[in-house]
Amino acid sequence: MLDRLYTEANAFSDAGYWSEAEDKYQQILALENTHTDAWRELGMIYYCQERYPEALDAFYSALELDSSTAIQYYYLGLGLAATEDFTAAISAYEQAIFLDLNWSDAYHQLGRVYLELGEFEQAETYYIKAIDLNSNNSDFYLDLGNILIAKQQIGDAIIIYKKALKLDSQNPHILYQLGIAFTAIKNSSQAAFYFGDSAYYQAQYTEAIQSYQESLKVQTQDIDVYLKLADCYQKIEQYPQAIHTYQQAVEQRSDSTEGLIEIYLAWINLLQEIGETEAAINIAKNALETFPNDFSLKLTYQRILPILYNNTSEIEQYRQRFSDLLTQLITETDLTSPNNSERLLAAISTHTNFYLQYQGYNDLELQKQYGKFLHQIIKTSFPQWIKPINRRSYQPNDKIKIGYISSFFQWHTVGIVFLGWLKKCNFQDFELYCYYTVNEADELTDLYRYYSDYFYEFQENLIDIAETIYADKLDILVFLDLGMCPLTTQIASLRLASIQCAAWGHPVTTGLPTIDYFISPDLLEPQNAQTHYSETLIRLPNLGIYYEKPEIPELEKTRSNFGLKNDTVIYLSCQSLFKYLPQYDKILVEIAKQVPLAEFVFVSHWNSVITEKFRQRLKRAFADFSLNSEDYCTILPRLEKSDYLQLNLIADIGLDTIQFTGFLTTLDSIACNLPIVTCEGELMRSRQTAGILKRIGVTETIVQNEKEYIKIAVKLGLNRFFREEVCHKIQQNKSVLYEDKNGIQGLENFYKQVITV
Repeated sequence: MLDRLYTEANAFSDAGYWSEAEDKYQQILALENTHTDAWRELGMIYYCQERYPEALDAFYSALELDSSTAIQYYYLGLGLAATEDFTAAISAYEQAIFLDLNWSDAYHQLGRVYLELGEFEQAETYYIKAIDLNSNNSDFYLDLGNILIAKQQIGDAIIIYKKALKLDSQNPHILYQLGIAFTAIKNSSQAAFYFGDSAYYQAQYTEAIQSYQESLKVQTQDIDVYLKLADCYQKIEQYPQAIHTYQQAVEQRSDSTEGLIEIYLAWINLLQEIGETEAAINIAKNALETFPNDFSLKLTYQRILPILYNNTSEIEQYRQRFSDLLTQLITETDLTSPNNSERLLAAISTHTNFYLQYQGYNDLELQKQYGKFLHQIIKTSFPQWIKPINRRSYQPNDKIKIGYISSFFQWHTVGIVFLGWLKKCNFQDFELYCYYTVNEADELTDLYRYYSDYFYEFQENLIDIAETIYADKLDILVFLDLGMCPLTTQIASLRLASIQCAAWGHPVTTGLPTIDYFISPDLLEPQNAQTHYSETLIRLPNLGIYYEKPEIPELEKTRSNFGLKNDTVIYLSCQSLFKYLPQYDKILVEIAKQVPLAEFVFVSHWNSVITEKFRQRLKRAFADFSLNSEDYCTILPRLEKSDYLQLNLIADIGLDTIQFTGFLTTLDSIACNLPIVTCEGELMRSRQTAGILKRIGVTETIVQNEKEYIKIAVKLGLNRFFREEVCHKIQQNKSVLYEDKNGIQGLENFYKQVITV
């Protein structure tokens, strides 16, 4: 029991949940007052909360139980230094060093104490000793550089800071100190560059812009400055200035092509993200005139797609363009030459075919075509990870090793939806490995870490990730989402486990020859679903997930808090704006014509330019019927989760998107008893809401075509009794959505069956 409590306490501590960790350590000490590690870690909980007297009491308690190990004296030194008892702190650190002569952190902290005392020479000596023992800690170099600055040894300080920067290239403190150092030697251009970088990595974009502009007055050829300056403008939504920055970079580099490809790629990406699709295509064409053989530009040019479409003919036009250029690109690309492998790999590392899946078509053949192409590129670069892997001889008592990989083990739809697979895993039969491909942790990340036997975090490094997965000798590797992140798509093109699966985090077939199975909920799939996948389809019972009942707050806000009218029927449609296809805008108009008090509420895209384009499209659709969209449509800013739930409680009716429906958003709306109109389509991604409604037996609002959609939406808007009846039915039946273990059982049965085949 103590071991379990200690593991839980450490997990809470690592996640920064101080009160929960404190409670667990106190429980341990109540059971065993001589638990040295619990006393020490409890002291660190107090220390992190600046409760220094309590921290010292705990550290002394740990020391009384064990005075033979360096760590006890080291922690005591931290507490003493925090209370400015520097003499005692020095003694504690020296004792830690006496017991462990190679503990670099102890030398570093001892140096910090001497710095506080103004004894620079002593501090410098200990910092150098720390670096001698551990040359990979950027903080050691940073503090040493600060000492050298204080001693007016500016040149030496710059050398040391640059060594620190090699270890931690985005550390704003190191960058700022370099700015200070270059200011001291009157190199204002270099100082401005480093001050700009420091502000940039702290998301202080206005300050960064000022510094970068100052730097460019002298260093007009620095591509990195142009890229970061343009990115700063984008972050604060000053898109014309960002475009001008890219133009300026191209003009300044007219006598040299070095770095221009990177500028062009960033410029094209910006234009696509703000919905200027044709402008993006034109810039790509111009770039290809200068660099006709660059594969990155060719691939970028091929997969430019709009985020929003104006009409159906646009969808068909861009889809055909995408298909034709993909075929051409594959034909023209030499995949056999090892000399091409590096640039081909770099080209596929930036984007996926994400927006293709939002056109409302079956993407199987295009996905297979691109998936094969991607696999061949990866194959050239990493032949060691392509060969089939033999399945190990599985014995009945062996634990099956399952690996889950994602870029979204965080507060994201993917992370939220699939956590139950780990939380309710049968750990007697399975050993769980998680591979988190980015380094952006939050509370949900901590839960994934807690429920994993092994949890890895990476700095988006394909080779590190592949080596780790391959070395773990998994039985089954499951990609929770494929198609949103370029890195995981590349990794999925390798063969790192004998069995590789994709889940429906992004609900479309991968088309990759290296993915054997596609795991999907049975209720969301049509009868002929296998024909939509290149993988073998595995249908899990019900919704396929273990989903806990969400905590829905009491209604605290009113319509006026969201700027909504008091006398309207609120139709809430809160999907990402790129899910709304133009041919269905007329549905809103038809509802408005029959429900005069209708108010359609949407949530903005993260990019205000895209939101405005959507607003203008609605305006045109309503104007075609002599109506003013502003009388009926409200687009709210992006909301915090609490406000989003309040909005669901306030709304009268939910309107689902057609061809690519909601899933987690639908579960949230159902939790708020909101009736949702949805059109059940052919593909799984158009049937998600319908599957959820079928699960709770509320089929009255599931329709098969646009005419039925309008009819049921109007009925809900005009017939309050019918609307309340549906709300009541949802309230009565929704409990079946929560804590359903059938999906977990189905998943684990599949794992057991497939491993023994």
